[in-house]
Amino acid sequence: MAKDLPPNVTESMDYELEEESEDEELEGWDDWEAEKDDVEEGDSSDSDFLCFFCDSKYGSCDALFEHCSTSHRFDFRGIRTSLGLDFYGAFKLINYVRSQVANNRCWSCGVTCQSNQDLQNHLHETVNLQDIKSLWEDDRYLKPFMKDDSLLYSFGEDEEGEDNCTASVDKEELMRDLENFEEISIDDENAGDTTVFSSDTCDKNGGIIVSASNDYSHTASSLEKVVVNGVDSREHADSSVGKLKDKPLRASFPTLIAKDIKNVNKNYFGAYSSFGIHREMISDKVRTDAYRQAILKNPSLLNNAVVMDVGCGTGILSLFAAQAGASRVIAIDASEKMATVATQIAMDNGLWQSESQNEGNNKHPTGVIKVVHGMVEELDKSLQVQPQSVDVLLSEWMGYCLLYESMLSSVLFARDRWLKPGGAILPDTATIFVAGFGKGGTSLPFWENVYGFNMSCVGKELVGDAAQIPIVDIVDDKDIVTSSAVLQTFDLATMKPDGVDFTASAVLESLSNDVECRTKWCYGVVLWFETGFTSRFCKEMPVVLSTSPYTPKTHWSQTILTFQKPIAIASAEPSSDTFAAVGTEACPATKIHLRISIARAVEHRSIDISLETAGIGPDGRKHKWPAQLFTLH
Repeated sequence: MAKDLPPNVTESMDYELEEESEDEELEGWDDWEAEKDDVEEGDSSDSDFLCFFCDSKYGSCDALFEHCSTSHRFDFRGIRTSLGLDFYGAFKLINYVRSQVANNRCWSCGVTCQSNQDLQNHLHETVNLQDIKSLWEDDRYLKPFMKDDSLLYSFGEDEEGEDNCTASVDKEELMRDLENFEEISIDDENAGDTTVFSSDTCDKNGGIIVSASNDYSHTASSLEKVVVNGVDSREHADSSVGKLKDKPLRASFPTLIAKDIKNVNKNYFGAYSSFGIHREMISDKVRTDAYRQAILKNPSLLNNAVVMDVGCGTGILSLFAAQAGASRVIAIDASEKMATVATQIAMDNGLWQSESQNEGNNKHPTGVIKVVHGMVEELDKSLQVQPQSVDVLLSEWMGYCLLYESMLSSVLFARDRWLKPGGAILPDTATIFVAGFGKGGTSLPFWENVYGFNMSCVGKELVGDAAQIPIVDIVDDKDIVTSSAVLQTFDLATMKPDGVDFTASAVLESLSNDVECRTKWCYGVVLWFETGFTSRFCKEMPVVLSTSPYTPKTHWSQTILTFQKPIAIASAEPSSDTFAAVGTEACPATKIHLRISIARAVEHRSIDISLETAGIGPDGRKHKWPAQLFTLH
């Protein structure tokens, strides 16, 4: 061994080895440089980055993106930067564009062309990227559209080293996981490491947790979590809500997504195992009486009907349906505890359908309610129900701001699979309303006089914080300072599943009861909803369930979005200062134009809300404020 040889021999050997190593490194460097030169040529046989729009291939992502930008007006890098797309957003964009081009469809405006050449001639710059961002946000674009698409695991390699999302990626492993994305089950107990979501995210008992994020794509640092409404004094666990971007891809991001969804569902349905939540909902007289009247006061609809109750909870709606004369009620709940409780309640009231009845052994069955534990999307695993065999689909699916909890998607799934053509869905309509609220809708009045002391500095700070988070609370009707407007209406009998994500506009005007015009300050907007059991199905007695500030309060309260700065609003005043900024006291706005988007968030069962606001002055001048982004979570 070397340590046993004379020093001069070991030094000689070390020198020779060092020279040999340097020669090998230089030789390898030359080979690498040669290979690099080869792949940089667009026509090289090693070029495997296929253009989105034509048959050209390139040896690097940069060369491909430069070609797409100059030849096809598709600036991938610019789009990604402008929209702040994280790795997954960019991944979806690639698959979305490829899917559109395969159908000769313009990726930005949706126009379908006769041929690929016509499409290339049609391609154009996109004016407002934010308007079309939602087109590729569907998770189906996480599945590679093109087999062995090299671009999918290479486009992020030039990002900063600390972004481990694109580091140490094994090509075969990654592509195999991606191509099997649709086959991954959210019930896979063997899935890889995952992020654990807080079990308190779905607490309806005394306030909910909301998060504020200045990054709509959820790639910012940890989201701040707060409890609103101040009713629940329990300490909520520190959030470990995950950013999938912070996970190495070796763990397989489809598996991570699937397991994250599973964990959210587990905590979500686990939260509904609390009897306190069910007591609150059942005690909500507005809610429960609306369903009770719709079910019991429309005998022609429920008599001898096969009913499916999605998310039955204690089974109260199923009990109403049985009481109304339904021949069979299939009650489904994903909480194991509540499914057991609903079964016991049905048994205790003589309405449970025993197994012997199902087998036809009981000639005089008395029970009609069958409770099934599981998600409705997986009902086939527990119970065989013939497609399109249900007469009435029943569900109390509404969450805060109507769409929080994302349960509507499950109801629409059940509708499309089991509801008979022309069958009834209760409720069958839902409408979101919006109006502006004044100072009384904030905490400012409280802090201005605390036992005779001025603590308004606290109120101002809280109002500033509120401009970053949605708040679920009751707004008094006397604090509404503008007209109300319909933001969005859903027809549950006909809407498509992707219709739950929407962008809509509304115009608010000053609401003044004074004879003379008076300037008011609008501090933000409040959202509420109504669901309708309309005469389409409830012919004997239509019913409306409202969560409006003008009607008795419900456990849903209202959802408050606070402006970054209050806006002065009034009817047109000749004395307005035409040089002052619109929305100030010197030049109050006569109208407030809103553009609001509500969409399912990256974090399962949460929703993203964007708010764009513009004031219109008496002379027609317009002033726009920066867009605000909220996450109800």
